[in-house]
Amino acid sequence: MYAVSFYDTDPDAGPEHFQRLVDTYPRHKAYLDAFAAETGEVLMIGTFGDPATQGSMAVFRSREAAERFRDSDPFYTEGLVYRSRILDWNPTVFAEA
Repeated sequence: MYAVSFYDTDPDAGPEHFQRLVDTYPRHKAYLDAFAAETGEVLMIGTFGDPATQGSMAVFRSREAAERFRDSDPFYTEGLVYRSRILDWNPTVFAEA
């Protein structure tokens, strides 16, 4: 069972909130890179088409890893995530063509 983590954006956030995200991104990226390298638990992570309005998601090997990542992520700990959801995911995987 995998876990999918969603970070939703605040629909009422102004430009100053987006600037805080930009300013915090280097710490978030450093944390992500270290977490992924040390744990091997991150399968995929990224933003949707317009991250300022659509947010982002990540796929982890377990719910525990998703929770551990989120709970220490600077975006989350500094209050920049409007809403975080983690859902268990049981995908059907097709062989590559």
